[in-house]
Amino acid sequence: MPVTTFSTPEKYTYLNGFGSYHETEALPGALPIGQNSPQKPPFGLYAEKLSGTAFTAPRHENKQSWLYRILPSAAHSNFTEVDPSTYHTNLSRDANSLRQIPNQLRWNPFDLDLDVDWVRGLHLVAGAGDPTTKTGLGILLYAAGRDMGDEAFYSADGDFLIVPQHGVLDIQTELGRLFVRPNEICVIPRGIRYRVTLPDGPVRGYICELYQGHFQLPELGPIGSNCLANARDFQAPTAHFEDDDDESAKTYHLISKFNNVLFTASQPHNPFNVIAWHGTYYPYKYDLGRFNTIGSISYDHPDPSIFTVLTSPSPYPGTAVADFVIFPPRWLVAENTFRPPWYHRNTMSEFMGLVAGDYDAKVGGGFRPAGASLHNVMSAHGPDGKTHEVASNVVLGPKKVGEGSLAFMFESSMMVGVSEWGLKTCQKVQEDYNEESWTPLKRHFVNPNKQK
Repeated sequence: MPVTTFSTPEKYTYLNGFGSYHETEALPGALPIGQNSPQKPPFGLYAEKLSGTAFTAPRHENKQSWLYRILPSAAHSNFTEVDPSTYHTNLSRDANSLRQIPNQLRWNPFDLDLDVDWVRGLHLVAGAGDPTTKTGLGILLYAAGRDMGDEAFYSADGDFLIVPQHGVLDIQTELGRLFVRPNEICVIPRGIRYRVTLPDGPVRGYICELYQGHFQLPELGPIGSNCLANARDFQAPTAHFEDDDDESAKTYHLISKFNNVLFTASQPHNPFNVIAWHGTYYPYKYDLGRFNTIGSISYDHPDPSIFTVLTSPSPYPGTAVADFVIFPPRWLVAENTFRPPWYHRNTMSEFMGLVAGDYDAKVGGGFRPAGASLHNVMSAHGPDGKTHEVASNVVLGPKKVGEGSLAFMFESSMMVGVSEWGLKTCQKVQEDYNEESWTPLKRHFVNPNKQK
């Protein structure tokens, strides 16, 4: 069945379609007719343009939305820098730089944190490039146990692709609400303000922050016009607003992530005051259970690119700044084939996480839900010794793998560096990962030139 059965029921309604031009209004008549910026917008609202690309970006790449709100987003105090000891995204205060190392890395499951909210629960684990020049990506872990309160957060650095591993996120954005559960993902584009509450308690998961461009659906090529993630299954929020009766009686705090440093400003009005909007720049979510997996029906293990949900291409055709790839439940039927992923060295960096279950290519037990691994550019990796032994000798027949499991990968053409927090402070790195995984591999070669 191409949909996930969730234990927590959906709370909101959505607009369907990836990259579609949407319009929505919480009050009928709030959207101007025939123009974007009338002299006096309906209901005394302010018109505000939200630009996710340059004004002159090609039409098929252009990401812009018009918002109609009670007060414009510019109405806040000056930003001041947040005490760097209170958060974990700032490299310059945590370490001198990211460390690029060739070792294969694997992390034990990251801890839940009951004492912090969404913003203070963000931890930069790894990354490449530079948000100031809009190049590359950041890889973060989140773990939180508290609601945000009277705050709104946004990242000026990049788009957040959020992969929940534990717990439910109720995300109130300027453009409407998203209810996001494990086995779903959501994307909150650069600059969009939001607040996270936790209706079912503590949460934990992974984030790929894209500094460069925006995520899009991968081209399908010879696959044709369907399969993988279908555009109709992506969901954008409908307009929803809050209007405080007495604006002067309450202070809201706006938190900006700007080159991985946090800044805060105050404002006397509710930041979630967009009555209506229309355009192509908005947050969205997707149920990974709807991914239409394809694979070999003859022989050999295909490249993992067939599992790509979203991609952000680089200037080089066929090469991504970031791919989001999943390994969902699926059938294996290939004949006379070593079915797990082959041993390989990749010019792309591979950061893997596990949402639930056991990853079918790692049966040794060291890769667990809420953990992660990083195989950097040209770092050799592949199945562990036990997996190789089983897969090499198993009787082949149609077999469904990954039941109850969901592994994923953030893949990038860039060499990924690891933060001080990710390498040392978190104390989750498995020091014996290499030795445990590949040292047990046995020699099977018999040299015919040495036989008598």
